[in-house]
Amino acid sequence: MCGVCGCGKPDGAEHEHALADGAVVRHSHGEGAEHAHVHGHAHEDEAARRVKVERDILSRNDEQAARNRRRFEQSGTFVVNLMSGPGSGKTTLLVRTLKELGRRLPLAVIEGDQQTTIDADRIRDTGVPALQVNTGKGCHLDATMIDRALTTLPAPKGGVLFVENVGNLVCPAGFDLGEAQKVVVISVTEGEDKPLKYPDMFAAADLVLVNKADLLPHLDFEVGALERNLRRVNHDVQVLIVSARTGEGFAAWLGWLEAHRPKAAGEVRA
Repeated sequence: MCGVCGCGKPDGAEHEHALADGAVVRHSHGEGAEHAHVHGHAHEDEAARRVKVERDILSRNDEQAARNRRRFEQSGTFVVNLMSGPGSGKTTLLVRTLKELGRRLPLAVIEGDQQTTIDADRIRDTGVPALQVNTGKGCHLDATMIDRALTTLPAPKGGVLFVENVGNLVCPAGFDLGEAQKVVVISVTEGEDKPLKYPDMFAAADLVLVNKADLLPHLDFEVGALERNLRRVNHDVQVLIVSARTGEGFAAWLGWLEAHRPKAAGEVRA
């Protein structure tokens, strides 16, 4: 019997084994060192393959994102990628934003969720066109999804396209969509430590909106502590305190959008 695997093969017989993780190893009886060596290489090869697949996925995404960005620049569309964890009040904030901006700018929304059209329906109730993208088991939108969405929902020329990403503080941070700005929404109910727990998301942000400010009197939440944690992962990020419920801070938020939106030819702003 093989002293390495106990398979019952006669001594000296070289043979293969399929392992539980899918790797295949070849060894002869009594050659435990060789078995371990080959098995080790199998694991290393699998790890290298996974890294290559991840790099290829991100590379293809970045290529499509660059095409999306050129398309948006040609149409004069300002694209904002809204990201957050679940329950931050991101959709409520977006609805209020659309009601404010809809009076003076063409708008559209691409809505990302794993299932349902609940949020897209809320957006359409404001009169702004919205397209729902359901990702199924996927935890984020990618550049190809945005490209496909644009075949049904054209980018608003000279206006603003909001992409409300899937509620997740991890995966969306790694996928460029071709947007001009990344905005992360965090609520005061989530805790001041979120930037340290999810640094990639907050490091990628151009702006952080701290939502549900109307609840601050009822919570043990220190805005200063949150801002200090943000600076540890993103020294230059801008922070605005807002309440989608009461409208607190919305003048600053809308002003930020206007300041970062490229001015169209011949456009005069107040």
